[in-house]
Amino acid sequence: MSLTAIEISLVVGELAPALTGGWIQKIYQPAPRTIVLEIRTPGHTHRLLLSANPSTARLHLVTQPLQNPPSPPGFCQYLRAHLQGARIDTLRQESGDRIVSISLTAKEGPVRLIAALTGNTANLLVLDADGRLLTDLNRMKELHGQPYQLPSPPGASGHRDRETRFTTTGNSPLSLSAAIESYYRDKESTDAFTSLKEARTQHLKKALKKQRRRIDAWHADLAKADKYLNYARYGELLKANLGVIKKGQEAVTVVDYFDEALPHITIPLDPTKSAQGNMDDYFRKQRKYDTAQRGLGPRIAQGEEEFEALRRELTSIEQGTWQPAAASTPAPARQRQPVMGQKSPAKAGPFRRFTSSDGLQIFVGRNARENDELTFGLAKSEDLWLHARGTPGSHVVVRLGKGTEAPLETLRDAATLALLYSDLKKSGKGDVIYTKRKWVKKAKGQAAGAVTVTQDKSIFVALDRHRLDQLKARSVSIRD
Repeated sequence: MSLTAIEISLVVGELAPALTGGWIQKIYQPAPRTIVLEIRTPGHTHRLLLSANPSTARLHLVTQPLQNPPSPPGFCQYLRAHLQGARIDTLRQESGDRIVSISLTAKEGPVRLIAALTGNTANLLVLDADGRLLTDLNRMKELHGQPYQLPSPPGASGHRDRETRFTTTGNSPLSLSAAIESYYRDKESTDAFTSLKEARTQHLKKALKKQRRRIDAWHADLAKADKYLNYARYGELLKANLGVIKKGQEAVTVVDYFDEALPHITIPLDPTKSAQGNMDDYFRKQRKYDTAQRGLGPRIAQGEEEFEALRRELTSIEQGTWQPAAASTPAPARQRQPVMGQKSPAKAGPFRRFTSSDGLQIFVGRNARENDELTFGLAKSEDLWLHARGTPGSHVVVRLGKGTEAPLETLRDAATLALLYSDLKKSGKGDVIYTKRKWVKKAKGQAAGAVTVTQDKSIFVALDRHRLDQLKARSVSIRD
């Protein structure tokens, strides 16, 4: 729930004395609809948060650092260009409504920053000295350059109820702001967890259905191959009787010398083929059976194991014991997003970058040189390393914490990327090997990117359009 007009009135009354006369020294946009102004006053640095999120529209100071995107969005860039360095002249609520006006003296002259904290119509706007709209968060470009009209003020009864949801203390002059910050921090954390849990539930249900269909299809293929179980036997019997079989026969009865009782057995024939052709057919179908047994058996076993892992995770969600996988494997400090007030860390390389469905970082080399840099420069010994089996392709690295293993969906995400960026892409399926980075060594005397791998395992994957779309949606664009 957003702040009410009364709550806005109270918090503005608390904040105005502390911020008036201060200077905006930095501006951040940690979330798509949230702006943070870092304001310097004598002896203090305050960070004022303005949120135009429809469900949590509000303003208050923040005392804990917030993560920022790798590069500032366009609206933040505009504010930095025009409002950074501005002096705060006044901070007030407009006509008892859920609208806060911050009058500023910027390098280009007087301007106003309007925070319309009005639920579904919430917006952040910049007005010039004459009240014309210069820009806004909602990108109402058709109104830019036009005079901005404040909404009609609410009725006088709006100020009668002075109740607020927030408990304050007299120990701090900014206790109301602190209470609001604590409330929304807990609320957004709970909402984010709920949203993540719901999204994960839907993903797991779809994945379970898809995995069951896949396993059933493998069982069906295996059942089809089972009818070829005895075809090597038939081929050998035909081989021993080639001289008595004539083209055009639909069957032949021979002694089954594989059976101690030596019974007679009738073997169907293709009348359009010779004795040799019929024999070759039976041997070929037996090889098909053998191939199915070697390939489908392990695949079904692995598929059942993956299905059970998905089912256990869904059960943990339903029982209320589930926790996101990424919660136990925090990203290393050098890969975290920059915190307000800190410089962005240097980029570790221009590799393709993705985030797995479990929230883990995945890096993909673009060429032989990057493969070498990724594997032997960026990757740590405990990170997961993947590559399409027996074919040229990208090195793929999953960032893992020490002593942790990649969750199943992360493994499938990374294997899908290894397949996508390899010569197996055209076939759309194949085996991908994976191991810890510490078991990958440079191949002596070979070109960059050539490696030798030990203690590796393999996973069979097929390119899944839905999974690829999700990965691309979570990719990070890095300039070459």
